[in-house]
Amino acid sequence: MKHFAIWTAFVMGLYVLQTSLLPLIAFHGVSVDLMLLLTVSFAFLHGLRQGALMGFLTGLLQDLATGTFLGMHTFSQTLIGLACGRMANGVFKEQFFLPVSASLVAAAVNYFILAALMLLLGYRFNLLLQMQHVLLPMLIYQLAFAYPVHRLAYDLDKKLNARK
Repeated sequence: MKHFAIWTAFVMGLYVLQTSLLPLIAFHGVSVDLMLLLTVSFAFLHGLRQGALMGFLTGLLQDLATGTFLGMHTFSQTLIGLACGRMANGVFKEQFFLPVSASLVAAAVNYFILAALMLLLGYRFNLLLQMQHVLLPMLIYQLAFAYPVHRLAYDLDKKLNARK
C-alpha cells in the first residue's frame, strides 16, 4: 500500500508540473505529455497489466482535468500501456535507449489515435498541417523529456524494490 501512495504522489507531481510549469515553454500550445512518458516507462518496468492500469489512470486524470471528451486519453494511453507492457519482458530494465525511443513512437501513436477519434466524432482538420504544427513539436518535447522521466521512474522503482 505504501508503494501505491508513493507512485500516486509521483504521478500527481508530474501532473502538476505538466499543467502548471510546462505550458510556460509550450510552442503554439503544444507541450510535453508527461503522463504519456510515465505510462511508457512504468509499462516497461512493470509489464502488461500494471502498464495498462497506469495508462488508464493517467489518461483518466488527463480527461477529467482537461474537460475534453471523456475517455479519449484514457483509451489511447491504456492501449499504449498495453503495447509497451507487452514488450517489457524482452527488455533489459537498465537500458534507456528503448524506453526513450519507444516514447517517441508512443507519442506518434497517441497523436494518431486521438486524431482518428476526432475524425470519428465529425471534426475535420488538415492532417498534414496538424502533423507539422502539432506532432513535430510534440515529438521534440517528448524526446527532450523522455530520458529524465524514465530515469526518475526507474530510480523510484529501484528504491521501492530495494525496500521489499
